[in-house]
Amino acid sequence: MIEIYKSIEGKLTPWETMEEGVWINLENPDENEVDSVSEALNIDQDFIRAALDEEESSRIETDDGTTLIVVDIPYVEAREKTIYYSTIPLGVVLTGHAIITVCLKESPIVRDFADGKVKTFATFKRMRFILQLLYKVCIKYLQYLKQISKVAESIEKRVHKSTKNKELIQMLELEKSLVYFNTSLRANEKVLEKLMRNESIKNYPDDEELLEDVIIENKQAIEMAKIYSDITKNTMDA
Repeated sequence: MIEIYKSIEGKLTPWETMEEGVWINLENPDENEVDSVSEALNIDQDFIRAALDEEESSRIETDDGTTLIVVDIPYVEAREKTIYYSTIPLGVVLTGHAIITVCLKESPIVRDFADGKVKTFATFKRMRFILQLLYKVCIKYLQYLKQISKVAESIEKRVHKSTKNKELIQMLELEKSLVYFNTSLRANEKVLEKLMRNESIKNYPDDEELLEDVIIENKQAIEMAKIYSDITKNTMDA
């Protein structure tokens, strides 16, 4: 799926053409959609396909005026009446005239922007968009970490009364999710550090404060993931 938006007089508006100042959102795009965006904006298709590989690692890459930022975002999936927490790559491609987001699955983080739920968001403020997006990623990690903590506490109470395999397997799944979160958050931290040093895309000096907020929130999420992981591991050991 491909969506194009443009900020017009402070309002996010669906758009038809891939022109200057637009935001192009690609969600599990097919080959034709990848080709059309690559040709219209004259960018390497590999930049677009990077986030379509579930094993792609967080990184920043710049080539011929185009910057690729890949970060891991938290993802929740319901299977057999059970919630599973994992991570998937989100790609942000910054060209000289437009910004592209690419993800394999629909993300509530990206959807908030498309639905106009993010204040002061404008498609032509590209660096601000990136930082707002990364800030939302951190907040979503913190939200899911709190959910994991509550589920773990509930399972722990049941474990005290019963040592059935079901409870132990659920606890093992949560422990695995926390490992995914911890690994992804630390990889994202390196991207944020590189972003802070990357002068080529710092267009708005006021955005430095927002970048610092993103780094702080990401560090908090790392600390929470480690604490919850230690608690879950100790419960499993017990």
